[in-house]
Amino acid sequence: MSIWVIIPISLPVLTITGIWVVYAMALYNQHVCPVDNWRTLENKLDEPRSRLSYQRDIQNCNILCFTESWLNKDMDNIQLAGFSVPSARQNSSLWLYNQSCEEKLSLQRGPELCCTLDNVPLISKCGTLPPESCFFSLICSTGSFMVILIGLLRYAHVIEKHQNCVLNTAGLSTGWICAAGLIMVGNFQVDYAKVLHYVGAGVAFPTSILFVCLQSALTYRLAKTQREYNVGHLRLGMSLLAFITLVFSGVFFVQESFALQHASAIFEWLFCIIIMLFFGTFAFEFGDMSGDTLMVLARGGVQGFSSSDHKAEEAGGPNHHYQPDGIAML
Repeated sequence: MSIWVIIPISLPVLTITGIWVVYAMALYNQHVCPVDNWRTLENKLDEPRSRLSYQRDIQNCNILCFTESWLNKDMDNIQLAGFSVPSARQNSSLWLYNQSCEEKLSLQRGPELCCTLDNVPLISKCGTLPPESCFFSLICSTGSFMVILIGLLRYAHVIEKHQNCVLNTAGLSTGWICAAGLIMVGNFQVDYAKVLHYVGAGVAFPTSILFVCLQSALTYRLAKTQREYNVGHLRLGMSLLAFITLVFSGVFFVQESFALQHASAIFEWLFCIIIMLFFGTFAFEFGDMSGDTLMVLARGGVQGFSSSDHKAEEAGGPNHHYQPDGIAML
């Protein structure tokens, strides 16, 4: 087992742990609402409120009944025009989405906290305000560097063990473009540089999907053993899950509903975790990596002598590689 295996494993460990630390800091400072803030009726009453405005048969009702499997104990903050809600106040804390919050979330105190769409726990929202914004920038910058390094080593390893191809070159290019977008996301906070932040996200998210798809296809193309095919199956499954979560996150993100915006945040978290875990699967290839991989990079990505070829030559074995005249003279 090569020591190079530490690099792809450390990327998901550091980044996933880091973004959850950023989320914990943002939640502690009341900059975002909790990720598990769906256990309430408030974010499910948009449709009843809409129907109350134009459906006379509902307006004439004396009692409206709702059911919820995960009901919070504090429900007396819910309001429907023309109806009163029985009080059920307890001592536990309550976070509710409400468009008409009187104070910012960070300034509120007490058992009841009022959130708006500005407090949806999207990853970028968690890293918008200090002090968590500083740590978020550090995580994104470090993660970008490691993405560049893993992409480069993966590119050289494929050349060393097999040969260069269009899939390999495209995988390197998309990985580096994704890293550039991630740097922009981490260093241009959405509340202060929205255009640059969205440009970075628009670059990082699509190219990350393209990267994992290209690497999955490259794995199948180079696979020769059952173990390599199993790695390809794993990467293909993760690529499909990442694509599905990204689509749902994007579709829900453009909606104005509290529930759908919150669902978008959950899918975004799942997407980023899957992508980081995908990079961790390169540990299978990096376990066979050696100093010859760096020699491939030193030669500019051109295949040459490996250590096994050199040993065979010293032992008097056959060597069918072409040698330039200058090397033969030496």
